[in-house]
Amino acid sequence: MSISGITSIALSGMRAQTTRVGAIANNIANSSTPDYARLNTSLTSVVSGGVQALVDPTASDVDPTTELTDLIEAEQSYKANAVVFETGADMWEMLMSIKRD
Repeated sequence: MSISGITSIALSGMRAQTTRVGAIANNIANSSTPDYARLNTSLTSVVSGGVQALVDPTASDVDPTTELTDLIEAEQSYKANAVVFETGADMWEMLMSIKRD
């Protein structure tokens, strides 16, 4: 796998977690709205590599404990993808400095 592929996959993970956090925020904001359908986020693999977030309404009620737990998980996943992205960028920078020399 190439370095650009690694950073691309990490970027797709960060985008997916951003979508997930948006759905969680929407659930919390609308928790007391009558007949609100909780948004559930599922992650699926993409053929070209990476992950994609799909948001679908469900029939379940909004549970603040579940939402906060999901938010913490999304935060940790985002941070992990950010570290991978930064490492890939550092590797790319190192290769470019070697190439220049």
